[in-house]
Amino acid sequence: MTTPGTKRAADVMHPGAECIGEHDSLRKAAQMMRDLSVGALPICGEDDRLKGIITDRDIVVKCVAEGKDLDRTTAGELAHGLVWVSADSSVEEALAKMEEHQIKRLPVIENHRIVGMISEADLAKELPDNKLAEFVHRIYAGA
Repeated sequence: MTTPGTKRAADVMHPGAECIGEHDSLRKAAQMMRDLSVGALPICGEDDRLKGIITDRDIVVKCVAEGKDLDRTTAGELAHGLVWVSADSSVEEALAKMEEHQIKRLPVIENHRIVGMISEADLAKELPDNKLAEFVHRIYAGA
């Protein structure tokens, strides 16, 4: 939990993340990414719960490069990274999770539903230069 005056995940996230359904095709996921100008989408089940995240890189590396069918492969088949942060968590907690899991995007959950996403760019606006450099180094160290 945060202390008064501390920014929360909800304060820095991009609100209203659109989900791709776990049974939707990768073609639909790619089209949504194009239309929304994003590089990743949360994957939600029929119960509207987060199942993971899919990135544009996942589609290229795990589907296109392997000769799989974009229309038959579902987002759920490539779902990974069920890592998230509560909307009430501090920015520092979000940063720590992103560093620990070496991820560049983090879903924000409130009342068991996704309410937004935090990206590197969102954090870049919040962190002092020395903290940002440290974060970028840790995220890309394993890349």
